[in-house]
Amino acid sequence: MQNKGQKVAIIGGGSWATAIAKLLLQTNQDVIWWVRDESQAAHIRQFGHNPKYLTSAHLQITAENVTTDIRKAVKAATWVIMAVPAAFLPAALEGFSASDFEGKIVVSAIKGMIQGENLIMADYFKKYFNVTSDRFCVISGPCHAEEVAMEKLSYLTIASENADHANQFCQMIRGRFMRASPSDDIYGTEYGAVMKNIYALAAGIAHGIGYGDNFHAVLISNAIQEMERFVNAVHPINRDIKASAYLGDLLVTSYSQFSRNRTFGAMIGKGYSVIAAQLEMNMVAEGYYATKCIYELNKSYGVDLPICNAVYHTLYDKTAPHFEMMLLCGNLS
Repeated sequence: MQNKGQKVAIIGGGSWATAIAKLLLQTNQDVIWWVRDESQAAHIRQFGHNPKYLTSAHLQITAENVTTDIRKAVKAATWVIMAVPAAFLPAALEGFSASDFEGKIVVSAIKGMIQGENLIMADYFKKYFNVTSDRFCVISGPCHAEEVAMEKLSYLTIASENADHANQFCQMIRGRFMRASPSDDIYGTEYGAVMKNIYALAAGIAHGIGYGDNFHAVLISNAIQEMERFVNAVHPINRDIKASAYLGDLLVTSYSQFSRNRTFGAMIGKGYSVIAAQLEMNMVAEGYYATKCIYELNKSYGVDLPICNAVYHTLYDKTAPHFEMMLLCGNLS
């Protein structure tokens, strides 16, 4: 379904931004794509491929609609999809004000939080740009960008308190290999997407120090219960934590070979320092930053989060990974 008369801006040049561009272009949406690096933009214009991420994905985008001018992209669009790492978002939007987003629908594909303020994207855009919940959507998994690029059958959940916007965006991305379902739980899906990265880190750490599939199964079983306790404390509504947007997203991130958070955690478990792991990956593992945000935010809620706490102590207190996992074992059932 073509979204006639409404341009869609994609903000970001990484794997997920590239996968979303592929989805929207294949359904003939009018896309304008912002990437920060001019050489990357020039390559996409000339060859229809992102030279840095998902290089095999063919992108049939008009050359003039690939830009390094973020204001041009946002101004031109009705739908603005944010797909930059949370840690870099404030810098990317420096100088923007509420008037720049007036009348626009913001769609967050960011699975992280704003450091220091511990804000999910719904709260960040409301606080700084007056994007109210009826003009805000969340893209949630379970879905890896790499499988979208390979055109493997995938599923997404689009959450918004505005049912029309959620359904409309679902129609915009549905295609031969993509299914999409609407939801009204923007807070649950956002917090779930943030927390599943922390649990994927825990799974990676356990794998890195030599724990096997038996422990992994127990870890993830406990993780979904921990997630449910937290999202119910933060935003108590009637939700099914077994749904794809919560449990499904947790499973794919914790088990998949494509999971950067699991990979990052495995490196920590094998003895890498945080800095060394970040340098070797050359990609952002959102779970690293999310761990600190959730740990600090939970001081206000007091929810029992033994897995999140174990990851926090490993990453930020530099406790030995095998020691934290050993302590964690006593809190799992």
